[in-house]
Amino acid sequence: MNRMHAWTAVLLLLAGCATSPPSPRLVPPETGAWATFDAQRITASGARGLADRAAGRRLTIEDPARIASISKLIVALGVMRLVEQGRLDLDSDVSDQLGWTLRNPAFPNRPITLRLLLSHRSSLRDGIDYVLPLGAELRTALGAREAFDLDHPPGSYFRYTNLNFPVIASVMEKATGERFDRLIDRLVLRPLALEACFNWMTCSDSRLASAVVLYAADGKVVRDDLKGRRPDCPVAAATDGSCDIAGYRLGSNGAIFSPQGGLRISVADLSRIGRLLLRKGRLPDGTAFLSEASLATLTSPAWRYDGSNGDTENGFYCSYGLAVQILAQCRPTDDLFGEGRPLFGHAGDAYGLRSGLWVDAERGIGIAYLATSLGEDPPRGRSAFRTAEEALAARLNGVSIRRH
Repeated sequence: MNRMHAWTAVLLLLAGCATSPPSPRLVPPETGAWATFDAQRITASGARGLADRAAGRRLTIEDPARIASISKLIVALGVMRLVEQGRLDLDSDVSDQLGWTLRNPAFPNRPITLRLLLSHRSSLRDGIDYVLPLGAELRTALGAREAFDLDHPPGSYFRYTNLNFPVIASVMEKATGERFDRLIDRLVLRPLALEACFNWMTCSDSRLASAVVLYAADGKVVRDDLKGRRPDCPVAAATDGSCDIAGYRLGSNGAIFSPQGGLRISVADLSRIGRLLLRKGRLPDGTAFLSEASLATLTSPAWRYDGSNGDTENGFYCSYGLAVQILAQCRPTDDLFGEGRPLFGHAGDAYGLRSGLWVDAERGIGIAYLATSLGEDPPRGRSAFRTAEEALAARLNGVSIRRH
């Protein structure tokens, strides 16, 4: 989700040169899980706190949670598989797939492509609600001028935008004739042996039984108190309260599947994705899930902040590939690990959860983590991340966490 940080004026990013505040004490979050890994296996892990307070069930690295914006990386893996199959093209006008013309009204002659959507340079912005109910039409929603940055044409400016991903999901559906959740399951989740799903749609009963409940800072449940049962309506219900998913028309509203943040996945399974990245797109048996060229397309910078070409959200985004963040590009603000190393992956932030999947390709290691019940504005760290995230990220540098 969007990461808005209210730093003071002296800490505003100025073309990559900011001064770091004193490092806060790294205190692990009350509820969190983490796993470090190399290309072959999990090398260390830990968890503390409760996944479900009412049941007294303790959190483990195997428990799935709504992982927030790391979901975007998984969607991008699916897009690249379709590109390799010749069913999508990163640089074609997505209007050709959608069957209607998507344009920024201020720049009607500038096409919007998958590459621009994935790299948040499409000129779409979150000026409208990107959670559209069942029965709504994405085409109608994007008829609002508020959905666009009217000052910058497509391709010229980075603005992190969740709304890009309902468009991507709709394009994927139109290109394949498959519903988004089932398509991602077939293209990405099953080939990688991940027990994960979007919106609980394709997850097994055992995954539902181990769901991580998300709580507000005051302890109120905000998401996924399933009690072992499937949600009555796993997507945003229609405005009349109905939930006829069987009547959904492919490509009309990819937003219902929450492609921007609705993946339910565990830390253990996130580490599988990280290991795939370290193996340069190859599965454990050596077969190719993605080509090295496709992986390089995802992880190479499509954008880097030069002082005026994007909204960094106060230094949180300084370099970005295709649904991939690249860290330590405007130190110290985006330097989560405090070492100046260019790790890549993605962060997540929604409903009091903070998450991360980060890969250090040079050293051949990485880390996946999540923390819950942090509230909307948890304590800030020395970087643009929060102290809870910095504490979990420090496990990659050998800092231990006490198991409970």
